[in-house]
Amino acid sequence: MIKHNILALDASTEALSLVLHYQGQTFHHFEECPQQHSQKILPLIDELLAKAQCKLTDLDVIGFGQGPGSFTGVRISVAIAQGLAYAARLPLVGVSTLQMMAQQAFEQDQASDVFSAIDARMGEIYYAHYKADDNGLMLLVDEEQVIKPELLTLPETTAAAVGTGWQTYPALVTDLANVSLNENILLPDAKYMLASVATAYAHGDTVTAANAQPKYVRDTVTWKKLPGRE
Repeated sequence: MIKHNILALDASTEALSLVLHYQGQTFHHFEECPQQHSQKILPLIDELLAKAQCKLTDLDVIGFGQGPGSFTGVRISVAIAQGLAYAARLPLVGVSTLQMMAQQAFEQDQASDVFSAIDARMGEIYYAHYKADDNGLMLLVDEEQVIKPELLTLPETTAAAVGTGWQTYPALVTDLANVSLNENILLPDAKYMLASVATAYAHGDTVTAANAQPKYVRDTVTWKKLPGRE
């Protein structure tokens, strides 16, 4: 049961998602709209606030998708969250896009062991392994990484696989008896940031707008903008 009033947003991938949890009610938006995030995100935030009949200053905390994902999308997520936090003097919590998908697998399907992967382009994937703790929060095992699919070795544990990384490179998991591919969870959704943001806020694990940081995983120096991609 989430007691805090939270706005969370993510624009790190092709998906744009927002969720507002206010006085026990949840208002949610999710759509795939590549290269339209910056035009749509602020009007959608206004729309959610209007539906909830609240103002930014009525909230306790703002969550944002900190990546990994497209560099442009990650920057949009961080910049919008910073702007809102400055305006309303609210603390921020950054949440991994890979963790969001793992959290969704747990909340929807009770998957307590999850391999998350996002197609990172350039023949690579963003990958991380998550396990649920006793409170149902998905926690990172080892570290998030960007890796060529042929170099990835998955742990020999029974797990669900979520994200576009497996859709792009299905051979990585289709032959593994211990891995079940969930094709319904391909991109991160801010709705599944709520548990992480609420937990972090309750423990005082927040940052100021000035200290909000993206998590690219891939070194920005090595990145090349691809035609038609953010």
